[in-house]
Amino acid sequence: MLANSGETATNRKYKNSVFTELFGTPEKALELYNAISGKNYPPGTKVKIVTLSDALYMEQLNDIAFVIDGKLVVLVEHQSSINENMPLRMLVYMSREYELLTDRKALYMEHKIKIPSPEFVVLYNGEKEMADFKEMRLSDSFELAQDFPNLDLVVKVYNINKGRNAEMAAKSSSLSGYEEFIAAIRENLKAMSLKEAVKVAIRSCISKNILVEFLTEHGSEVENMLFHKWNMDEALEVRFEEGIEEGVEKGITIGETRGIALGETKGLLHTARNMKAKGFNTAVICEITGLSEAEVEGLD
Repeated sequence: MLANSGETATNRKYKNSVFTELFGTPEKALELYNAISGKNYPPGTKVKIVTLSDALYMEQLNDIAFVIDGKLVVLVEHQSSINENMPLRMLVYMSREYELLTDRKALYMEHKIKIPSPEFVVLYNGEKEMADFKEMRLSDSFELAQDFPNLDLVVKVYNINKGRNAEMAAKSSSLSGYEEFIAAIRENLKAMSLKEAVKVAIRSCISKNILVEFLTEHGSEVENMLFHKWNMDEALEVRFEEGIEEGVEKGITIGETRGIALGETKGLLHTARNMKAKGFNTAVICEITGLSEAEVEGLD
């Protein structure tokens, strides 16, 4: 039986996404990694979850990190337009991981420290068209191109939208189920509100024997997490398209540092007014714009 949903708490700071809730256990991480890598590690293979807190996405975490067979794997789900800075973000993430996994004092000793080999994977299920697979390299961001970069990092990006990389999805019932679930929500959104779209998708997937155990146990959490995620995405889009760009333009017109700051502030206020008019929760507006609750409440 589906868990009671209750009222959606849009001002709660979720530290998990549906992706991390589903794949964040050693068993599910192993299943997913076998599907992605083509390996066939048996059940019971040791997997140590080492996901960092607030490392890549601050309020909305979509990353899972784990150690398996001498490898340190960082997996990131990406639902918006693909971020070309992902290799740099992965470098920052991995630096923090190695810092935590090693004894800092041992860095200054003579003997060599052994560290797990890194692997970086992005699972893309955004709505913009993208190839089934692509690679992103840190060296592509260097100001000066080098034939043999002194430092590089490769991120493998797989399109996991329904119908893409079908061979990979067939190796993991959880991955194929997740693809079906997200696709169902997007289809439902064409005819209903987000809240109803998620509820209907949950009921539909359970009736089709898709992610039954997960959706039955975590139904209300899934609703709240997805509601918060979609709200945040839309709000961020409003902020960048309306607020920041307008603010910077005004600041540049004034032509001085003080003017830029003033312009940005006006842009954020403009964004907050638009978000308020569209019915966004005050807590979400504050989170996106950085304005105080009093400032938001005082807007006309």
